[in-house]
Amino acid sequence: MKSEECIFCQEKTLNRIVMEVGSVYAIEDRYPVTPGHHLIVPIRHAEDFFTMTSIERQDADTCLFRLRRMLMDKDPTITGFNIGINCGEAAGQAIFHAHIHLIPRRKGDAKEPLGGIRGAVPERMKHL
Repeated sequence: MKSEECIFCQEKTLNRIVMEVGSVYAIEDRYPVTPGHHLIVPIRHAEDFFTMTSIERQDADTCLFRLRRMLMDKDPTITGFNIGINCGEAAGQAIFHAHIHLIPRRKGDAKEPLGGIRGAVPERMKHL
């Protein structure tokens, strides 16, 4: 995909920035899993997490912590988070510009949250 065709590289996306840390920015997810679901995205077009530079990964880490604090200060019902990165089509990546999901969780927002990220492959949750 050319960067000019990428939704995260288009100027209109940059109007939605809620936080910027060096080489990355955070936006609200357009299709949130829970209220407060955000994406941390490198400014530079990087296809997935493994093509991000060490500086971009470091900035993303800082952004995750700052965004977490901001969300928790705003909403005291948040008691946990899922952090997710899909790399490659087989892993469910739909937009081929790296992005990290920060998904706030609240007590009772899921029938059975045990297993967390393992729910990406439901048949693998049987060990729990």
